Amino acid sequence: MNLSNKTLGDWLEFWAEKSPNHEYVVYSDRNLRFTWSEFNLRVDNMAKGLMAIGVTKGTHVGIWAQNVPDWLTFLFACAKIGAVAITVNTSYKAHELAFVIENSDMHTLCLTEGVPGNDYLETINALLPELKTTQRGKLKSARFSQLKNLVFIGQEKHRGMYNTAEILLLGQNQADDEFRAIKKSIDCHDAVNMQYTSGTTGFPKGVMLSHHNIANNGYLTGVHMNFSQSDKLCVCVPLFHCFGVVLAVMNCLTHGCTMVMVERFDPLITLASIHKERCTALYGVPTMFIAELNHPMFNLFDMSSLRTGIMAGALCPIELMRQVSEKMFMTITSVYGLTETSPGMTQTRIDDSFETRCTTVGSDYEFTEVAVIDPITNEICPDGVQGEMCCRGYNVMKGYYKNPEATAQVIDNNGFLHSGDLGVKDPDGNYRITGRIKDMIIRGGENISPREIEEYLYHMPGVKDAQVVAIASPRYGEDVGVFIIPHQGADLTEEDVKDFCKDKIARYKIPRYIFFVEQYPLTGSGKIQKFKLREMAMDLCKQNGIEII
Repeated sequence: MNLSNKTLGDWLEFWAEKSPNHEYVVYSDRNLRFTWSEFNLRVDNMAKGLMAIGVTKGTHVGIWAQNVPDWLTFLFACAKIGAVAITVNTSYKAHELAFVIENSDMHTLCLTEGVPGNDYLETINALLPELKTTQRGKLKSARFSQLKNLVFIGQEKHRGMYNTAEILLLGQNQADDEFRAIKKSIDCHDAVNMQYTSGTTGFPKGVMLSHHNIANNGYLTGVHMNFSQSDKLCVCVPLFHCFGVVLAVMNCLTHGCTMVMVERFDPLITLASIHKERCTALYGVPTMFIAELNHPMFNLFDMSSLRTGIMAGALCPIELMRQVSEKMFMTITSVYGLTETSPGMTQTRIDDSFETRCTTVGSDYEFTEVAVIDPITNEICPDGVQGEMCCRGYNVMKGYYKNPEATAQVIDNNGFLHSGDLGVKDPDGNYRITGRIKDMIIRGGENISPREIEEYLYHMPGVKDAQVVAIASPRYGEDVGVFIIPHQGADLTEEDVKDFCKDKIARYKIPRYIFFVEQYPLTGSGKIQKFKLREMAMDLCKQNGIEII
């Protein structure tokens, strides 16, 4: 097995020629279907249309949308002409969008009308008052000097914007000569995608990823699950995140299989899509699987076609893995990594034991060197000794856009990218993630892993999910707080939780501060924002007159 030097456009054309009539993209809820050849033709017309409005090699094009059908068309159109697709978080508000437009030197922004509670058109018109008096393609923004075009993803027409139908029509009327020439000039090591880190721990940074980074990471991810062209993957994770655009889209792109898309995660539509299309694989973060398993209509759908999938994006509770295995018939794998590593560093394999798949994040990806490094001495730790998860190889990003200082902070002189996560390697070559360097709770000199307490509480009757965070304590430095989402109808109290822990886990690990909530603050990609939970804890203590000791 070798790494491929194909670009994303090369891969798309490979399957369009080899399997022209095989379905590539399916939206089961609206019966929208594209074969490889149909999708490739649409991408070519979109690419030529973008060229007609000034997009060319090296141009930065933003995509601000949920998993709508033409999200993928714009991604591959950019890839074929050497433009860089900037994936914009669907949850971004005005100040975050403004930061990304400016920081990324965005030339063209493609957007939908928005998502519930977030009107994209209202936001963009507030940021660009010039749109109301500007013809499409003639934008001159006082605030964003690089931004030249807005493209509305849909049929509706909006002042100052193109729509997708117009871009496709422009493309159909362009000659192919320039398009062919620019395609030939693209190298697999060129940047093709820029993703802004989710901002769970600070201001977003633009992670530059190449064709070589993401196509190979997607391919190897599929290898670890025995993917073939006969597979159908249900994609309900967001495309703007590495989980969606790499582990899902690039996996299917390189293995020639079908993607069954869900535009916005909904457990009912996800279950119905699996049932109708006979999907063989499913991805999700733990909260998504919890929502599916607990849906009141779960038993109406046939899940027996499923065979594998990925649970990632957060630490995966063992009991949840067991339920997914038993009720959804899936041999679940876990991928560990981060946007800066394209994203996969380690993955459990489909033929690993259940215990290995439940308790570890697997072993190194091929062509990737993973090391557990002591954060103090910078020496590689022996097996069983905790250190920082680091890696080097083909999957390491090209760097943070316009931020060499930040790049140098995470990629050391030996080429290792430092994750900020704590982990240990076992004698079998598998890794366990034990927490984040910043997440570790240090209570009166005792190191406490939030993961350990979460795993324990997951077994408590009535607990649907639990998230443990550090609460600043004048006496201990930090103390243990937990946010619990109860099962519907469960009547839990703080004393119930403490009684469940008493004499079962060390006294210093028992949560002192216990909060019951209906949901967690999430990033657009479904990651739980623990820093917001910490802020909520302080506010709730203050509101309820709880003294922090």
